[in-house]
Amino acid sequence: MDTVKLFDSELKIMDIVWDNEPVSAKDITLMAAKTIGWNKNTTYTIIKKLIDKNAIVRTEPNFICTSLVKKEVVQKAETQNLIDKLYNGSKKAFFAAFMEDNISDDDLEVLKKLIEKR
Repeated sequence: MDTVKLFDSELKIMDIVWDNEPVSAKDITLMAAKTIGWNKNTTYTIIKKLIDKNAIVRTEPNFICTSLVKKEVVQKAETQNLIDKLYNGSKKAFFAAFMEDNISDDDLEVLKKLIEKR
């Protein structure tokens, strides 16, 4: 499946779905109220948009929501969009900027091992 473009508000709901699926829309609204501070109407509006985009599917009974797109696929696409937008598509420039931040020795060790695996 092609990656769908998700807005920040949609990603917040997708995170709830990914972490709890299959999950009822009612439970999504309760979690969104607690974690994001959204009211029920806002959450149901975003759920409908996600259904329309084929990011989630709704099944009955109880309006159960399940993702149709994997979190890892969305993360990869969003990362590439960020690199394209801010670094003209250069992963080297992105990585160089990333490395300028304070990174713990543990994180550096993990990154080094990931690079060596490649």
